[in-house]
Amino acid sequence: MVLETIARIIKIQLPAYLKRLPLPESITGFAKLTVSEWLRLLPLLGVLALLGYLMIRPFLPKKRLQKDSLINLKIQKENPKVVNEIDIEDLKSTNACYCRCWRSKTFPVCDKSHIKHNELTGDNVGPLILKKKVL
Repeated sequence: MVLETIARIIKIQLPAYLKRLPLPESITGFAKLTVSEWLRLLPLLGVLALLGYLMIRPFLPKKRLQKDSLINLKIQKENPKVVNEIDIEDLKSTNACYCRCWRSKTFPVCDKSHIKHNELTGDNVGPLILKKKVL
């Protein structure tokens, strides 16, 4: 049943569809097509565009994953080494979260930018959390 349907589409319906298409003889003939003729050509042009894309896709440049690039993209780039020193006694709250993904806009304090970084790269980085014991 399924193979009969596929065979009917390929042997009968597809050739009949292609015969009815308003394909012009020259490039300038495309400019003379009416809107209804363009609408009839649209499915064929869509299939051809999809096939063309699928054929050239292996040759398109690949996106470079962020995990292959620099870790620190913008923080204190003028310094040869970024070091942050925090005195634990100066912590105002009982918990302090510090960035380890280098994406935080409030560096060195964490602003949860690691969540987006992890989604983009598949990484699993999280913040450094300092807890102050209350006596």
